[in-house]
Amino acid sequence: MLEAFKSHLSAAFPELMGSSFLLACSGGLDSMVLAHLCKDAGLEFELAHCNFNLRGEASESDQEFVRETADKLRIKTHIKSFDTIGYANQNKVSIQMAARALRYEWFDQLTASENHLRYIVTAHHADDALETFLINLGRGSGLEGLCGIPARTANIRRPLLAFSREDLEAYAETARIAWREDASNSETRYLRNRLRHEVIPALKAASGGFLDQFGNSVRHLDGSRALIERYMDGVFRKVSRESDGVLVFSIPALRALHPREAHLHELFRDYGFTDWKALGRLLESETGREVQSPTHRLLKHRDELLLKHRVPLDRGPWSFDPHNPAAGLPIDLTVEEVAQMHRAGKEVLYVDKETLKKELTLRKWQKGDYFYPIGLNGRKRVSKFLKDAGLSRFDKETAWILCSGKDIVWVVGHRADDRFKVTESTRKILKITWQKKSF
Repeated sequence: MLEAFKSHLSAAFPELMGSSFLLACSGGLDSMVLAHLCKDAGLEFELAHCNFNLRGEASESDQEFVRETADKLRIKTHIKSFDTIGYANQNKVSIQMAARALRYEWFDQLTASENHLRYIVTAHHADDALETFLINLGRGSGLEGLCGIPARTANIRRPLLAFSREDLEAYAETARIAWREDASNSETRYLRNRLRHEVIPALKAASGGFLDQFGNSVRHLDGSRALIERYMDGVFRKVSRESDGVLVFSIPALRALHPREAHLHELFRDYGFTDWKALGRLLESETGREVQSPTHRLLKHRDELLLKHRVPLDRGPWSFDPHNPAAGLPIDLTVEEVAQMHRAGKEVLYVDKETLKKELTLRKWQKGDYFYPIGLNGRKRVSKFLKDAGLSRFDKETAWILCSGKDIVWVVGHRADDRFKVTESTRKILKITWQKKSF
C-alpha cells in the first residue's frame, strides 16, 4: 500500500510532498495508518490530537498513546484538551457538532500560528465517504451532499479517500501498526455505526466491487456539480445585483427560471436556506413578507427579493464631537468645516454650524420621532417619511438619525431637517459626509 499511497500523492496531492502539514491523529486505525504512511513516504508533518474528554480514562489513554507513538516516530505533537459537553450546551449543538467545531477551530489556530504548516490532513477513507453519502441521501440532500467528502477544501487535504478500510486494516497488520479502538464505534444506536456495521457490509456482499463503483459514481456526480456551478454563476449574475450592502434578486427573472425549485436551491443554499417551497411561495407573496435562515434574511419588496446577513441591531445612541466623529461610530461619517457649499447629495449634508449643539448624537430612529424635512411644509414622523419614500423593511431598519440634542438634523442618506439648513445669514458651514459600505 505504501507504493500505491506515494503514487496517489504524486498524482493527486503533489503539494503535500513539498511542504509541511498538520495531521489530525485520534489514535484510531485510520489516522495511525496515515501517520505511518506519511512517515515512511518521507513527508514533513506534525501531529495534532484532540482530547474531547468524552470517555473518561479511555480519552486519557488515547492521548498518551498518540504521544508515545509520536515519540517513537520522532514527530512533533500538539495536544489539546476540550470541554466538549460544556461547549455543546453553551452553543446548543450536538456533541458531534461541538467536537467538529472545536477540532477545526484549533487546527486553524495551529496552522495560523505555525507558519510552516500549510495544510491540515485528515484520515477520511472511502468507507467514510460512502457512510456520509448514505446519511446525506437519507436527509434529502442535493447534489452537494451526495458528492460525499471532498478530497480537498481550502487548506484541508484527505489523501486516504482513494483507499478502503480493508486496505488500511491489511496495511496495519502487515506493518504491525498498533491503534486504539473507540468502544463507541461498535454501538449501533448511532446512525453512522449502523451503516458501517450492518448496511454497508450487506451492500458489499450483494455487489462485488461496490466501493469502487461508488467511487466512480461520486466522480460523475462531482463532474455534474462542476458543470452546474459554472452554469449557476451565469444565472446569478443575470438575476441579482448588489445595492447598498444588500443582494437584490429580480422576481420576474426568478419566475422565468425552470425548474424553479432547483434554481432556488442552487441560488440560495449557500446562505443557509433549506425550505425551497417556502422560497417559492415568497415569490408570490405580498411586499413585506420574509423567510429567514440561521444566517440570512430574504425579504419580498415589490418585484424584488432582498438578501442580507442576520445581524443584531445596535440602536445606539452614540454621542460624539463633530470634529472627531470616526471613533467608535457604527457608520463612516466625516465632518469638516468648509467655506462654501457645493452640490449636496444623499451622502452629503451641509448645515449651519452655529445651529448645532456642541455634541452630536447618532442613533436608530424610534417610534414617535419627527423632523421638519427640507422641501415639505411642517413636521413629519420619521416612520411616515420612510414609508412614503418607498423604502423596504431592511432600509427602514437600517436608517440612521443624526441629532443635535433632541432635534433630528438628518435622516442619514435620505433627508435633512429644515431647521439646520444653510441660509444667507450662515457664517460657518459644516459638511457631513456618509461613506456607504459595500456588501
